[in-house]
Amino acid sequence: MLEGAMPARQTSKPQTSKPRARRQTSAARPYHHGDLRRVLIDAALQLAAEGAEVSVREAARRAAVSPGAPFRHFPNRDALMAAVAEEAQRRFRAEIEVALAEAPSADPLARFRAFGIAYVRWAMRNPAHFEIISTGRYFAHDSSAELTRDNAELVVLTERMLAAAAAQGLLRWTDLKRILIAGRALIYGFARMNLDGHFPRWGVAEDEIEPMAEGVIDLFIAGIAKP
Repeated sequence: MLEGAMPARQTSKPQTSKPRARRQTSAARPYHHGDLRRVLIDAALQLAAEGAEVSVREAARRAAVSPGAPFRHFPNRDALMAAVAEEAQRRFRAEIEVALAEAPSADPLARFRAFGIAYVRWAMRNPAHFEIISTGRYFAHDSSAELTRDNAELVVLTERMLAAAAAQGLLRWTDLKRILIAGRALIYGFARMNLDGHFPRWGVAEDEIEPMAEGVIDLFIAGIAKP
């Protein structure tokens, strides 16, 4: 019986050795199961949301990859944070585009309102992203050409809305730059108040903040529009 069993073991050994080698090769490169760049961006965002110090090495630790692996994608912290900000800006633009698609194309003030509400709503629902793209705490915004270009496009977009409103005789003021800056200060300030936790001291409950944002924007538009 021993003589009959031994050949069977010898025959089966080569059949199991190759699959095992493939499994070991796959395990040696765990970050190849997905997009390492994406994983690192998400890890950096999570760190920022927690108020933790963001670094390439800490993002690597959070992503469970070797400390040197991320540097092929992000040579330094600024490069990582720029990528996070650019991703945040893309998501923000997507929210704006959806809101504008639902607004009446022939009513520039309705579109201006939709833009403002979408801005505040996105900032309130994505506080870490808003913090990264709205402050210089994490990196120098001017170092990202994509972010600079995208911000400029948003300014032009709002300028065109107000110019269209003025051309239709809808505005009581002619200083469009002043209106634009006032509108920016309003929506940015509201979003910042929410991020910094100011509303409870003003007697605004959590479930009242978004409706309050809409009411404040409506109040602003009522102030710039002709009766």
